[in-house]
Amino acid sequence: MNMAQIVNHGLHEGQMLKEVRLHNGALSLSLLNLGAVTRDLRLLQDGADLPLVLGFSDPAAYFDNPGYLGVIAGRVAGRIKNAQFALGETHYRLDVNEGNDQLHGGPRGLARVLWDVEPISDTEARFRYDSPAGENGFPGDVAFCVTVRLDGLAVEYDMTARVSAPTPISLAQHNYYNLTGGRSPIWDHRLQVDASRYLLPDDTNVPNGEIAELDGTRYDMRFGRSLGALDPTHLGSNVNLVFDPDRDRGLPVATLTAPTGLQMVVTSDQVGAQIYTATSLDPHQGGLPGQALGPAMGLCFEPQGFPNAVNQRDFPSVIATPESPYVQKLRLDFGWI
Repeated sequence: MNMAQIVNHGLHEGQMLKEVRLHNGALSLSLLNLGAVTRDLRLLQDGADLPLVLGFSDPAAYFDNPGYLGVIAGRVAGRIKNAQFALGETHYRLDVNEGNDQLHGGPRGLARVLWDVEPISDTEARFRYDSPAGENGFPGDVAFCVTVRLDGLAVEYDMTARVSAPTPISLAQHNYYNLTGGRSPIWDHRLQVDASRYLLPDDTNVPNGEIAELDGTRYDMRFGRSLGALDPTHLGSNVNLVFDPDRDRGLPVATLTAPTGLQMVVTSDQVGAQIYTATSLDPHQGGLPGQALGPAMGLCFEPQGFPNAVNQRDFPSVIATPESPYVQKLRLDFGWI
């Protein structure tokens, strides 16, 4: 069996920054042990060499990654209101990193740490990180495992977390997708999502506990619409859509289509997804060859549990326990119309 290539990118605080490179002839995929980042995903079919996600040209640039490009976000993706929650009789105060709130697991969340990486084959790699109790304020020791594999024209992310005590876990894969290679903004991409409701946010963009119907709103993408129609002012959209609860979770839930006809079909077992048009993406960090980083150059489609679920009794629980570990499956299928 052929093994994936491992490339070392130098020591950082005594630990080696590593990149694992997977390929299967149809796709190539480069991932970093920092944040379990998806750095570069390329379509190779029929002689193509087309980047499908945004990435930094310098691997060390991911140590300064305010936009969370390509990371596994957690322990809890999204915002937790006032960086606090109660579990049983105990009240927990979390480390703050977004105003008064906690975002994507805090200042030392999964995006900011070096994982152990193990190549399984030339198409599969496994990432592990053991988070101690108290890290970023969360209870419980957690053993995280993310397995990434190529399957034909598809990429699969299998995410698990085994916990020593009840604790909130809700991960999100945070790629910035641009199916034209990252050469122009994503306003002409078309997005279809099987979602008829969305989470209403408060004035700091934290879900306030209300779930509203999408009928008549610009966020209604059940029949597909361009991202330009989703965000006509180009000032930015950052909304959490609620997948239809009676759907078959083994079937696709969303499709992103480029004007070229290239599609990405998303299959997810999560309850919803954050949709972010990335209008605040920093243009100053260098992108992969041929890419122009900057506002609206990528779309984030992030299946996950509901943000701030730890503070909303009516939201589906994100509490993992020793008896009920966390599991998430995400599959991205690429192809042409």
